[in-house]
Amino acid sequence: MAAPGIEESGSSKTKLPKSPDFSVTRLHEDFIWLHDSLIETEDYAGLIPQQNPAQDFDGPREKMQKLGEGEGSMTKDEFSKMKQELEAEYLAVYKKTVAVHEVFLQRIASHPILCKDTNLHIFLEITKI
Repeated sequence: MAAPGIEESGSSKTKLPKSPDFSVTRLHEDFIWLHDSLIETEDYAGLIPQQNPAQDFDGPREKMQKLGEGEGSMTKDEFSKMKQELEAEYLAVYKKTVAVHEVFLQRIASHPILCKDTNLHIFLEITKI
């Protein structure tokens, strides 16, 4: 399940006529949209890289709930330790998700057929999709 509001910013360089350098911000759901739009194109059957895995924020979410519920009953040190663990776990999941998205985009952009897809260009160039 994707965590709402998780954004990634990226800068791109392109040989497309619109602009050689630009920056866009994308949500995890935008990557899912791109993947799904590519899969739905019959001409691309067998060409699409493995689907982006869903972000796994269940562990951090459970810890956040425990943190909220136990705030009054935990010592200051216990609360601080759990908060640090939560932040580290959340950051690890986020970094893994960003890395998976980067690999996915690199594979699509470097593919001789998929790199010409209109939805890929929309994903890379349009500020809001």
